Amino acid sequence: MTNDLKIFCKNTQEYIDIDGGDTLQQIYETIEKRIPFKPVCAMVNNRVESLGYPVFGPKLVEYVETMSPQGIRVYIHSLCMILYKAVVDTFPGKRLRIEHSISGGFYCTIKHDAELLTPANIERIKARMREIVDQDIKFVRRERLTADVVEMFRKQGLNDKVRLLESSNDLYTVFYKLDDIIDSYYEPLAPSTGYIKVFDLEPYKDGMLLLGPDRNDPSKPRKSYPMEKMFKAFTDYVKFNDIVGLDDVGTLNKGIDLGRAPDVINVSEALHDKMFSRIADDITRRYQEGGARVVLIAGPSSSGKTTSSKRLAIQLITNYIVPRVISLDNYFVDRSHTPLDDKGDYDYESLYALDLEQFNKDLKALINGEEVRMPTYNFHTGEREYRGDTLQLKENNILLMEGIHGLNPELTKDIAEEMKYRVYVSALTTLNIDDHNWVSTSDNRLLRRIVRDYKYRGADARATIARWPSVRRGEEKWIFPYQENADAMLNSSLLFELAVMKEQAETILRQVPSSVPEYAEASRLLRFLRYFKPISDSTIPSTSLIREFLGGSSFRE
Repeated sequence: MTNDLKIFCKNTQEYIDIDGGDTLQQIYETIEKRIPFKPVCAMVNNRVESLGYPVFGPKLVEYVETMSPQGIRVYIHSLCMILYKAVVDTFPGKRLRIEHSISGGFYCTIKHDAELLTPANIERIKARMREIVDQDIKFVRRERLTADVVEMFRKQGLNDKVRLLESSNDLYTVFYKLDDIIDSYYEPLAPSTGYIKVFDLEPYKDGMLLLGPDRNDPSKPRKSYPMEKMFKAFTDYVKFNDIVGLDDVGTLNKGIDLGRAPDVINVSEALHDKMFSRIADDITRRYQEGGARVVLIAGPSSSGKTTSSKRLAIQLITNYIVPRVISLDNYFVDRSHTPLDDKGDYDYESLYALDLEQFNKDLKALINGEEVRMPTYNFHTGEREYRGDTLQLKENNILLMEGIHGLNPELTKDIAEEMKYRVYVSALTTLNIDDHNWVSTSDNRLLRRIVRDYKYRGADARATIARWPSVRRGEEKWIFPYQENADAMLNSSLLFELAVMKEQAETILRQVPSSVPEYAEASRLLRFLRYFKPISDSTIPSTSLIREFLGGSSFRE
């Protein structure tokens, strides 16, 4: 050891002498007794790196445990490579595709061979995964000229990765070797398969569900749970992807190069039009049968609820039904009665920040045809006010409400079920990067929010990223448990949207300084966006849902 080179370890709050070229794993082994967990990766200058990362200069290093946001992503991608190897070993020549997250896990298929995934065969794959974990094989990180990596992937039959790399401008490409196979991920991987001990693999629909550790008890795998309506919304969109010939980002990039972007935009927008029309027709049918007087639209942050409600309203008008809009914000309780969150701040996302009794009383009166005095919440004084506004439902009127609690039965507990129609909106991204790397729905929504907050709310990417974990906790508590209550699922994602957001999002993300913790998420998102070729936003219609975030929408706020 020499005193000429040091890193600062945040975990132990000390400078540590190292030799140039020591890996993070080697450094950890010198101080492991002073760190109360076994890390799966580390942050180097606020950027996630594998433990095989060699250090050649002074660095800020923080070792990361498995169940942290960064750690679980490393864990899951490592688990995916183990699954890929197990499929190759058990059924050579078959094409594993990891489609999307659902029901607590990740839905996986064997492309063009669904009948292969019998319960017995899935058990064989899982048994092989266990053997690979027990063998504690190293994930070897390598970096080669992209042209050479393309040929290596071609020989292994990974044509999805060939398409992706051929559409990139990167001179070098990072990939991982596990025994006799190679693969690539946009997240680092664990040091070896022995780190990935907790998982499960079970039959699910026409495929199988890959489950990682339970966040509440990491010693056990997560339990799956039914999401029938959400699964149908996903699979309907996957069928659409197949019809238009867009399996992954590589095929999208190729289409952009060939000048097909306008076609992709037009057909994607037409699909949205059709979805809004179908939902409006279903509401109209229910209304004509004597129900559906209240339409509730809910969804997580940046799912596109605002534009969805306005486009749905237009479709309803074409069916001779005129929506009247109620803002749930006007039913906030006075600030002195607002619940507090764990930090002692006002929790406006809580269901109980709303005056449920008055809200239900007014709804019942409106459904009965009565004229109702409508409240306005004064955010300056923190009190509800009545300013002379009234509302009465007339013939062919329905109520339309947008808010995070729309699918929670408690919100409208005094309203008969037949009088309610619930719509759940979410950006269910179905365009994968490649067969083994999916596009996270949460990442898609975060990028939407980063662009929107920067343009309209004066918030930089650092502020939006810092707030995102709190937003996600609120969604987990108040939105996701009720999504299967929906009468209709509306997928607000668009095949082309990440290509359109790319340039704006990258400009905003690059402003996050490397000296702050939020840089880790910013750099991860930048790595992810690098895979997409850009599409000019000038080609996007003003009625598009993505205009809610990009700007230029023809819908007034």
